[in-house]
Amino acid sequence: MRQRGFTYLALLFMVAIMGAVLGATAVVWRTMNQRDKEQELLFIGHEYRRAIGLYYERTPGAAKQFPKKLEDLLEDKRQTTLTRYLRKRYNDPFSAGKEWGLAPGPGGTIMGVYSLSDKAPIKTGNFDEDDKDFADAASFQDWKFVYQAQAASTAPIPVTPTAASPSP
Repeated sequence: MRQRGFTYLALLFMVAIMGAVLGATAVVWRTMNQRDKEQELLFIGHEYRRAIGLYYERTPGAAKQFPKKLEDLLEDKRQTTLTRYLRKRYNDPFSAGKEWGLAPGPGGTIMGVYSLSDKAPIKTGNFDEDDKDFADAASFQDWKFVYQAQAASTAPIPVTPTAASPSP
């Protein structure tokens, strides 16, 4: 009879230890999952920023313009040939939807995107130069992937003379 009580007590301890290990595993898994989603958000955000930049830079004519909607990045109707800056619209990894926050540009255009998630990021530093403003962000809504157009240089471009080859 005494041995059964000991076995029961040992079984209870084992169940408690397994519960603690499973709880710790769940925390680690959740952290790893969020880190993966953060990496995915950085990749997708860079893709949108790159696509918006290409759309802007490849504007026909002298007056550059940003896209009016994200679908413009899938098919640029301003060009004479089919031009795609993105293959598809990406989902926000944190909301699993195609809805994004839009960074407004001049004239109702879009200069960038950001996640609508108010969740706090784990990554708070060691960002690329383009993403340095993301450091110590309170939520993913602060990770704004905005294309900054480069100001046109007013300095003259130096021309180096080339030596003409003598005629035969």
